Amino acid sequence: MVQAIWHRLSAVSEDPARTVPARPVLLLDGASLWFRSYFGVPDSITSPDGRPVNAVRGFLDTVSQLITLHQPHRLVVCLDLDWRPAWRVAAIPSYKAHRVVTDDPLAGRPSDTVGPQTVDIEEVPDELTPQVDMIADMLDAFGIASAGAAGFEADDVLGTLAANERRDPVIVVSGDRDLLQVVADVPVPVRVFYMGRGFAKATLFGPTEVAEQYGVPLERAGAAYAELALLRGDPSDGLPGVPGVGEKTAAKLLAEFGSLDGILTAADDPKSGLAKAVRAKLQAATVYMAAAEPVVRVAVDAPVVVDRDSDALPLTARDPRRVAELGAELGIGSAVTRLQKALDGLPR
Repeated sequence: MVQAIWHRLSAVSEDPARTVPARPVLLLDGASLWFRSYFGVPDSITSPDGRPVNAVRGFLDTVSQLITLHQPHRLVVCLDLDWRPAWRVAAIPSYKAHRVVTDDPLAGRPSDTVGPQTVDIEEVPDELTPQVDMIADMLDAFGIASAGAAGFEADDVLGTLAANERRDPVIVVSGDRDLLQVVADVPVPVRVFYMGRGFAKATLFGPTEVAEQYGVPLERAGAAYAELALLRGDPSDGLPGVPGVGEKTAAKLLAEFGSLDGILTAADDPKSGLAKAVRAKLQAATVYMAAAEPVVRVAVDAPVVVDRDSDALPLTARDPRRVAELGAELGIGSAVTRLQKALDGLPR
């Protein structure tokens, strides 16, 4: 399936001035990948001095596999500079509230009671936190770009970079279904390599695949998926959805009325043919839906800052000595070798 969609993606993005199809830019959801690496690689993987490095090794191996599979010429690791933005919490207070560290005396308080500083601390395994810094050091030594936006989540960074790309096809890599809303065919193809079930079972989604999988209108599959998520809710993000409206009902409504606006118009029109019970549920949730809409939608105008001048994927490490030092210090020389081998396999 991945290869079939990739052929279509390449064909759509081919520039008449080019002699070969465009190679993609990979946009990686950093936290999604290192969380999955942490839980997917045995914690018996440690450095020579006993520090856990399972997430580091798993992350590097995942990047190597992605490079080998997709043959990108650009790559950006996108970061959460604010995992629970105040503007989203202000709209929906339950947003990610269940992930806040509860033994912190300030954790979970509304931002207007504690001043301008963000105090919500995400519950992260103690052994993962230092490995994030190790990953950042290795990315820097290789010269692989990373990006973030103050006050925004990685999803917003991914969405902004994808929406503003005008030259190359885009592949967003994440285990988060929320990002299915960014799929598009124009101005460049944007696909989501969804790794929710691991790399071996990953699926490459475009508008056609999102429409087929979730029953939303093909002509606006990405936007419609966001509206489906709003109606359905998402317990993993603390979004309740519209009570009594599950995924199947949400998809049916979107197929019949085309969009969330169309659904709301139908809910206000007694002659629309909308079932009385469904109309009542929607009308009772109008305040929630208005508040949730900007929370659910991925931002496409975040103030993204990339940490280096170019997001071109380096063919050789920017600082080979530092890469070797980190590989030896962390005991992950084999993972480093695999990443360099993946880079060596890219077209020159």
